[in-house]
Amino acid sequence: MLTNGPPAVKITHPAPQYAPTRSERAQSISAAFLSRSFALGPLQLTPRILVFLAALAICVSPWGSPPLALALGLLVALAIGNPFPAQSKRYTSKLLQWSVVGLGFGMNAQQALQAGCEGLLFSVASIVGTLTLGYFVGRWLGIDRKTSHLISSGTAICGGSAIAAVGPVLRAEEGQMSVALGTVFILNSVALFLFPAIGHGLHLSQNQFGLWAAIAIHDTSSVVGAASHYGSEALQIATTIKLARALWIIPVALGTAFLFKTPGAKIKLPYFILGFIGAMLLNTYVPALKPLAPYVVQLSKIGLTLTLFLIGAGLSAPVLRSVGVRPFVQGVLLWIIISSASLWVILRTVV
Repeated sequence: MLTNGPPAVKITHPAPQYAPTRSERAQSISAAFLSRSFALGPLQLTPRILVFLAALAICVSPWGSPPLALALGLLVALAIGNPFPAQSKRYTSKLLQWSVVGLGFGMNAQQALQAGCEGLLFSVASIVGTLTLGYFVGRWLGIDRKTSHLISSGTAICGGSAIAAVGPVLRAEEGQMSVALGTVFILNSVALFLFPAIGHGLHLSQNQFGLWAAIAIHDTSSVVGAASHYGSEALQIATTIKLARALWIIPVALGTAFLFKTPGAKIKLPYFILGFIGAMLLNTYVPALKPLAPYVVQLSKIGLTLTLFLIGAGLSAPVLRSVGVRPFVQGVLLWIIISSASLWVILRTVV
């Protein structure tokens, strides 16, 4: 009778353990340190929060400026991360709107009306041209229609505000909104540093630079930041023309609803522009407010500086990675063409 031998023993080898790289270990140690909580009186703080608050303090100090604020925000976002991402996102638009309203107390309504009328033709031509060009560039690059239209609308009118208004009309998805906003915010950051340098290099007048910034820079925050860095007259012209352009959100949103067949879509109106107009009228026709106006304007400029810091702090590495190559190429092409064409026309027609 045959009998089976002893059962075969299955030899198993332990799975090799993953060894983190030196870079990953350093990142882990850094993240643990930055998140380590400690008590400071009644407050619970972390090193990340302290760095964020220190950068914020520099922005509101006498050394603070719009370009520095944006640079510090970017540095915080990319180096250690924003410790308050939800709060930053929630308060950025409100702080910008109140700051723009406050800047109205430093402007004369009659001069602003004149500047707005002079820039009307430029605004109409650039908005229509950008939307048309954006449609064809988007098709050429094979970008989905909604994302392409969001980027074109943000470039044509007023950056993130236009995208936020047109997105719900399009029934755009969160990913499409993120791509368009990321593209616009990256180019805004570049413009804030680049445009004043170009303006000084070409010896643009205050009037020329203010008009060019309002047409060629996407977002109101970066327009006001670049213009305030260039001069007070450029600031007045740029702010007035940019807010007049922002009113084009209404016809563009209505046209979007028609073209994309989204009946019943709700349009988000930029009501803060009415506050800006009201502040200008009060500053022009109520002499009793004149002594207070400089203080309100100064506070508004500080608010604008803080806005740019929060915008920079919101441009994290995941936001930058979400943009993608083709949408970014569309944004860059539109920006270069509109900036170059408008600058060429302004140099030949505006003093």
